[in-house]
Amino acid sequence: MAHKKGQGSTQNGRDSNPQYRGIKLYGGEVARPGCIIVRQCGTKWKPGLNTYLAKDDSIMAHAVGAVRFRGRFVDVVPSAN
Repeated sequence: MAHKKGQGSTQNGRDSNPQYRGIKLYGGEVARPGCIIVRQCGTKWKPGLNTYLAKDDSIMAHAVGAVRFRGRFVDVVPSAN
């Protein structure tokens, strides 16, 4: 039995938690105000109609409606009620 740790074993064993980024609501799905549509690092997607950019670059909905992807822009098309 070794009475000392193996070489380098004290420097290993740490890992960061997952960030769970990506598209949370796809085109045609219904978004409500404050609902996260895209979680991203930087602005791969840009906010469009009825959406806004959060502090961490997430895109969130301002109104009730269907999500629409238009090029690099993400829109929420208001429902007709």
